[in-house]
Amino acid sequence: MTIEQTDDGKNGIFYIKENGNILAEMIYRHSANNIIIEHTEVDPGLRNKGIGVKLIQAGVDYARKNNLKINPLCPFAKLIMKRTSEYADVLT
Repeated sequence: MTIEQTDDGKNGIFYIKENGNILAEMIYRHSANNIIIEHTEVDPGLRNKGIGVKLIQAGVDYARKNNLKINPLCPFAKLIMKRTSEYADVLT
């Protein structure tokens, strides 16, 4: 499974798509020098396989590459980011 990204400079999404269907997604928006993670969702058949964490990691990589901070409003993203000390550098 490959994580893809779409970003128009205002809003973005990291997602996994198969046969034309989005199976997992992390939706974010830009705000100043931050990205705000608004929602993360994984298809029920893929839950508990680490897919959501991989989406968060893709967002962290993107933030680091673009010198951005992350404000995780999504409860899942907030939980993962606060539990993972390696993400402290990108948290707002």
